[in-house]
Amino acid sequence: MRASSSTLTPPYLAIDPPPTWASPDGAATLYWGDALDLLKNIPSDSVDCIWTDPPYLLSNDGITCVGGRMVSVNKGEWDRSQGLDADHEFNLVWTAEAYRVLKPTGTIWVSGTLHVYPSVGMALRQNGFRLLNDIVWEKTNPPPNLGRRTFTHSTEVVLWASKAEKGSKHKYVFNYADMRAENGGKQMQTVWKFNAAGRAEKTHGKHPTQKPLALIDRCLRASTNPGDVVLDPFTGSGSTGVAALQLGRSFIGFESVEEYVEVAARRLREVGGYA
Repeated sequence: MRASSSTLTPPYLAIDPPPTWASPDGAATLYWGDALDLLKNIPSDSVDCIWTDPPYLLSNDGITCVGGRMVSVNKGEWDRSQGLDADHEFNLVWTAEAYRVLKPTGTIWVSGTLHVYPSVGMALRQNGFRLLNDIVWEKTNPPPNLGRRTFTHSTEVVLWASKAEKGSKHKYVFNYADMRAENGGKQMQTVWKFNAAGRAEKTHGKHPTQKPLALIDRCLRASTNPGDVVLDPFTGSGSTGVAALQLGRSFIGFESVEEYVEVAARRLREVGGYA
């Protein structure tokens, strides 16, 4: 059940067109469409935090391992590379919009593998963001490397960046004391161990790059407060929204694939206790 907050507001009221799905209390809204188009409709300086997992652009007709089985790495046209320059331009465009919609105190978290985070990191810097941390998510149960030509991929990186410049009067949220307490009274470091998303998080359907709730939950607890508005331009199965609602935050999600919009809506209805 979602944590209660008396400061929740309906973020979708300022956005046109209306959402594909919205919770009765306005705490959660989902839009089916292209992130680049939908981002343009969000007012400037209106979002407290962005947590997102953009396309890794890895659908190259190769193979990967899922559940111990060899399967195609192709996930859909949304994940197919358009070439180095076009891919970076895509990251430049959406991160520029992310900068615009964030409040002056806002921060952004972007998850990715080595195939995408160098471009995303550079795009963030080019658009005025200040990089704060690169969190290394160490997977405790990574899939084996079928090709046996490289080391087993067992980590992903989550970049954390601030819209506020160093020394600015605008101070981004960092709940340092909470993170230190969670780490046994010691400063929390940037290597975090979590399992990949398990079956319990996929009962309403799954996404091929679904992130564990525990990872997103920690990021949001560290960088937001109850009642804050959290945006995910690449919502997938809605994990960011689930974590946000559980913590008493509002959520705006964009997703271009209808199947995943439906999965996300089912998950949000359940976690929010909506009919």
